[in-house]
Amino acid sequence: MKKKIAVLPGDGIGPEVTKQAVKVLDAIAHRFGHEFEYKKGLVGAVAIEETGDPLPEETLDLCEKSDAILFGAIGDPKYDNDPSAKVRPEEGLLRLRKSLGLFANIRPVKTYQSLIDRSPLKKERIEGTDLVVYRELTGGIYFGEKGRSEDGETAYDHCTYSVEEIERVAELAFEAAQNRRKKLTLVDKANVLETSRLWRQTVQAKAANYPDVEVEYLFVDNAAMQIILRPNQFDVILTENMFGDIISDESSVITGSIGLLPSASIGEKTSLFEPIHGSFPQAAGKDIANPIAAILSAAMMLDHFGLKEEADLINSNIDFMVKKGLVTQDLDSHNFVTCSKVGDALSLLLDQTIAEVRFENMFEGKLPVI
Repeated sequence: MKKKIAVLPGDGIGPEVTKQAVKVLDAIAHRFGHEFEYKKGLVGAVAIEETGDPLPEETLDLCEKSDAILFGAIGDPKYDNDPSAKVRPEEGLLRLRKSLGLFANIRPVKTYQSLIDRSPLKKERIEGTDLVVYRELTGGIYFGEKGRSEDGETAYDHCTYSVEEIERVAELAFEAAQNRRKKLTLVDKANVLETSRLWRQTVQAKAANYPDVEVEYLFVDNAAMQIILRPNQFDVILTENMFGDIISDESSVITGSIGLLPSASIGEKTSLFEPIHGSFPQAAGKDIANPIAAILSAAMMLDHFGLKEEADLINSNIDFMVKKGLVTQDLDSHNFVTCSKVGDALSLLLDQTIAEVRFENMFEGKLPVI
């Protein structure tokens, strides 16, 4: 298979973790005979510094011509700490989502048994958690009309949704539920918000096409509580943009590290794959970042291409590495390896010509093979 992949490393640790994801994709390409053509583009703070624009036209054009986008991270304290900044790195990602019609954000969350003690939640609450959040990404309050009154004393953000916007992400969520444990939870605020009532009405109508999927409805405040009390009750969670932003970030702490969580943004023209973590500028250039989320995002990209065997191979080998303790310092502050060595080790595991891997060598700074 031949695919064109736009690589947007972005800011902070983005370039480091993206490099490891590309390294793993190359190992997959070598093993299975695929051809991945990579082209890099600027986005975020680095793009502002070089062009004055967080999403240069050249980058958008590159993305539109690619089969998929591998995204790193975005953000810089220089802009976070300056409320008067006229342009911000995050604007690039929002524009990219809108321009490419990236309407559905998919965030899987699962616990690793060997890391379960890293979670801030009790073991008995989170064991067996394996859920995925489907968040509508281009509508709602983030993209609605917004502004302030002339005297600056009043502000407004309008939330608007159409049946078409709800249906297209709902279809993806129902199809995912059919291939998982056949349960879908719609998270809304239908007791208060008219847009939520439209969501519930539309999903109820759509559910008739998926009789094998159990559908439940939770108000967002109750859902936020249930994700902490018993996250393993959920299979597929479907929700609108702002609720999805909050719920998916809340669920991300279940695993014990945000560095373990990938995401996909499915669009009309192409799709984007990125770790859910931020740019973590304090760690940039130190080779200490956790690249697993970026690598798992690449695996989601392969699955999106229809390369399920390849994606499953990456996932199973990451499970194996985590179980063996070959992790970065965010997961083990005493026995850890660097960001680049995680990529090296996984690439070797994916190389079918390697007969044996000795992980203990990695902790001594050696190659993990004999």
